[in-house]
This record gives sequence, C-alpha cells and structure tokens, in this order.
Amino acid sequence: MTATPAPSIAHRELAAGRWHTLPLVEQLANVGSEVSRTIRALGTGQTERASNAMTRALELFDLTATDPRWKGPRRREVLGARELFCGLKYSVTPTPGDAEFCERYFLQFAVAVRRARDVVQQSRGDTS
Repeated sequence: MTATPAPSIAHRELAAGRWHTLPLVEQLANVGSEVSRTIRALGTGQTERASNAMTRALELFDLTATDPRWKGPRRREVLGARELFCGLKYSVTPTPGDAEFCERYFLQFAVAVRRARDVVQQSRGDTS
C-alpha cells in the first residue's frame, strides 16, 4: 500500500502560523485576491489558472476558518463566503450575480486594509 502524498501548501509561511497573527480584515483581503483571480480565470476560460487560484483561495478560507480567534458569527461568515465561492465553479445552476457579489464583498476588505495603511503612513509622515 502506498502512502497518499500530503497536499501541496501554496502559502507555507502563512500556514506555519503567520496567518493567525493577521487581523480578520487582512485575512479576508488576501482571500479576496485569490477569489478575484479565480473569477477572472473562470470568466476567460482559463481552467488550469482558475483551478490553481481556487485551490489557493480555499486554502486561505480554511486557514481563516480554523483561526481560533474567529468563533460564532465571524466563523459562520467566513464559511458562508466559502460556500458561495465554491458555488461559482461547482454549482449545477449558479445564481446569476454571485461572482459580482463575491468580488464586491471582498473588495471592501482590500479597501479597508489600504485605507488603514494610508493612515499609518500619513501619521508617520511617509509620502511614498
């Protein structure tokens, strides 16, 4: 009997523990990047690229859902977003507008992270 190979981890450093040090908004902004890549690839018929991006997105969803800081409603929100995202590829009858909804949903986190970084830079006097 041969051993099943361990699944490849795309985000090794994050999976090693760094992910659980990030605030939820940053985690979801990063998830959103992979979600967006998946949606773009699905829309252009790039199946291999979509599959790779989806694998990375699901890995980040799972890392977020297993973060011990997120319990109750936060974890349910993450898992609900994961379910909606999976439906984009695997649903027999995807709901029209789900891809756009996912992109808008995750864009909010990316904007929030960007604004927070801008505030920190301005408070330090950075202009770059």
